[in-house]
Amino acid sequence: METISWNDFEKVELRVGTIVKAESFPEARVPAFKLLVDFGEDIGTRKSSAQITDLYNPDELVGKQIVGVVNFPPKQIGPMRSECLVTGFFSPEGVVLAIPDKPCPNGLKLG
Repeated sequence: METISWNDFEKVELRVGTIVKAESFPEARVPAFKLLVDFGEDIGTRKSSAQITDLYNPDELVGKQIVGVVNFPPKQIGPMRSECLVTGFFSPEGVVLAIPDKPCPNGLKLG
């Protein structure tokens, strides 16, 4: 494991957002959903491709708060430009979303 400095960590913008739309993404090479995440007034909504199809379905994702990285450059994934990274943990059953355990205002920064 590589050690990073506190300054390196501070560069990563980890923010709370609420999933406002989730749908299948059949064009993705690896099974994924297209998500639209609301990160609050200052950041706005961002699109993401999330490989979380093993443990979640689109209907249960809408309204769920997640932790996302909002300062990566956009990444082209098939026909879609992903604008944020939805975080999660790799488990044997599939990716488990990183979520706050209590409701938080959208856009709140981890730190």
